[in-house]
Amino acid sequence: MVINIFQILIFRYLKGILLTFFLLLTIRAAAPGLNVAYILASEPIYPYDRLIKAVVQVESKGDTLACNPFEEAFGAFQIRPIRLQDYNERTGSKYKMTDCYNFHISKEIFLFYAKRFPNDESIARNWNGSGENTVIYWEKVKSYL
Repeated sequence: MVINIFQILIFRYLKGILLTFFLLLTIRAAAPGLNVAYILASEPIYPYDRLIKAVVQVESKGDTLACNPFEEAFGAFQIRPIRLQDYNERTGSKYKMTDCYNFHISKEIFLFYAKRFPNDESIARNWNGSGENTVIYWEKVKSYL
């Protein structure tokens, strides 16, 4: 009797189906009423999203083209020249102030600094600067969280 490759594949396939069926029955027998949930695709977690939305609301009300000529602050995150200069020096980037109108670039800059602090309050207060005004700033940000 000659067994060809097709018969071997069919046998392995049926064996796999039977084994799977047996395992499913065993699980049901071992844990009746077991409800199983399958995750088809997981959603990525962005831990800074809520804080970003709150900071952007406080800084510019979400306006990516916001400009404060008095403070020389630009974009949704109201980035000042000294912050951008520091970022460029630390990362080797060559962004210009007009690049701060691009939300993704501003977000990149914000996250660079945010990742250095342990919680939302310290991130927000350090984003705003230093001193007593940062307490007031944090209260504003917190109201959007």
